[in-house]
Amino acid sequence: MISSRQKYQMYNPKKRFGQNFLVDDNISSKIVRSLDAGRDDVILEIGPGRGALTKLLVKDYPEFVAVEIDESAVTELKEKFGGLNVIRGDVLEFDFSSVAGGNRKIKVIGNIPYNITSEILFRLLDNISCIDSAVLMVQKEVAERLVASPETKQYGILSVQFQAFASIKHLFTVPRTAFFPKPDVTSSVIRMNFSKELNRIDNAVLFRSLVRNAFSKRRKTLKNSLKDFFEANNIINTDFNLDFSRRAETLTVEEFVLLSNEINSYLRGPMVI
Repeated sequence: MISSRQKYQMYNPKKRFGQNFLVDDNISSKIVRSLDAGRDDVILEIGPGRGALTKLLVKDYPEFVAVEIDESAVTELKEKFGGLNVIRGDVLEFDFSSVAGGNRKIKVIGNIPYNITSEILFRLLDNISCIDSAVLMVQKEVAERLVASPETKQYGILSVQFQAFASIKHLFTVPRTAFFPKPDVTSSVIRMNFSKELNRIDNAVLFRSLVRNAFSKRRKTLKNSLKDFFEANNIINTDFNLDFSRRAETLTVEEFVLLSNEINSYLRGPMVI
């Protein structure tokens, strides 16, 4: 009997798509269980590849959609799973609202390519109006940054921007031996539950720009790291409820939210990001 690893060795993974096929069925099952979805939920899989997760998802979720950029993988998935709703396309250009029905939101799942992890994460963040949650396999270092606390080396832009809009949990680590070919990094599975109400952010665009600028000069005080941001937006009065002699890495997510809302109430005219 052919093993899962031998089966995937028949394929020629495409480096340009960052393909590392998951070949451990136990890990696949664990990831799918982490989705915590019901039969009536809309499930969207990012990058199904050769179907390691897909084969489990199609059995239990009638409203299942997959987005895959590799044409050969799309052809094979359609042959393997008759009637599968798999869309050939780039997830970075995908219209998430097109698969959300009525007032229901999407549950996203996927072993996402590590070479575009940040781009995919921020694409999800841009679409939280129609996304309920996401269970994703990412590089372990990215997972650590997403769940990091203030005053740690990992705490930064990803930590603040995602914790402001989602409750994030590091579920488990996945060894390199679970993939073919073996990646150069260790992987982790995370779960994100999105909510615009988690923090009351008056201006999401301003918030994200503020955080990005605050961490742009990580070792400098906020007074220095935000200088250009304030000047570009003609913010002369910086008498906000915060000590600007602190560094960005010392601020909690809640403090960033409060500062962002204060700045938003001060602004007159369109913001320069």
